[in-house]
Amino acid sequence: MTKAIKILTDSSVQLTAEEIKKYNIHIIPLSIEIEGKTYIDGVDITRAELISQLHDKKFPKTSQPALGKFVETYDKLGADGSEVLAIVLSDVLSGTFETAQTAAKMSQTAVTVINSKSTDRGLAYQVLAAAKDIQDGKTIPEIQKHCLEIFKKTRVNVLIDSLDYLVKGGRVSRFAGAVTKLINLKVIVELREKSLDVVVKGRSRKTFVKFYEKLAAYHSEKNPILDLALSHVDADKDFLDRIRQTLLNGNKNAAFLENLTSPIIMTHTGLNAVGIITLSENEEPAEL
Repeated sequence: MTKAIKILTDSSVQLTAEEIKKYNIHIIPLSIEIEGKTYIDGVDITRAELISQLHDKKFPKTSQPALGKFVETYDKLGADGSEVLAIVLSDVLSGTFETAQTAAKMSQTAVTVINSKSTDRGLAYQVLAAAKDIQDGKTIPEIQKHCLEIFKKTRVNVLIDSLDYLVKGGRVSRFAGAVTKLINLKVIVELREKSLDVVVKGRSRKTFVKFYEKLAAYHSEKNPILDLALSHVDADKDFLDRIRQTLLNGNKNAAFLENLTSPIIMTHTGLNAVGIITLSENEEPAEL
């Protein structure tokens, strides 16, 4: 008899409450630290509460789950003989994947760990695909292959309004942060398989408009969007509506989700950031 498979992911994922319940998805929380106090994502701090902290000029730090927490969760999920499939955020952004792998070797449960190479709704696309595959009786190797196919059709870009948080988080040098502050630099980063790259730089928010208009033209002409997510850090509603309308451009078949991103992502991007995450019909090219 084939063993049941349970899905585990981390709290950087962008899933709705309905999706979590429908597919019985288990989420292991990541942690953030604010002024010396540790908060567990989704347990003792909400997304809205972290927004309030950011407005108060607090600069959080992130930390991955403890190794023991992963082992404990694996053992609990596998106590009934089930296998566990853990799909976690990119190793470019966090050490969570490495921790999840190490814990898998220590657990009594049979655990397979997938590096999604993504995060937020990009991670969710893989988690949801895996959940549906499990319902269809697919094997873990088949699910791994499917997740990789989903990754290749996914693009994750983030419009970053201020580099302050990237500087504080050590992603950009303080010297570079001071210089860019003087010229009010806006950047757009893209999460790729092995790196987080700045793909566009500009001195005003028009930089963002030009980018999503270019992205919209590409999708309209070459690679239709199946699913669009705008995950943000208290961004202006009108701005989000313009992005959605431009990218979908009358595409009524595409799914859409708009929500605050996770505290883990907020910590690195800061206020007003907008993640544009797309799942397209075909594989995404390295460059537009």
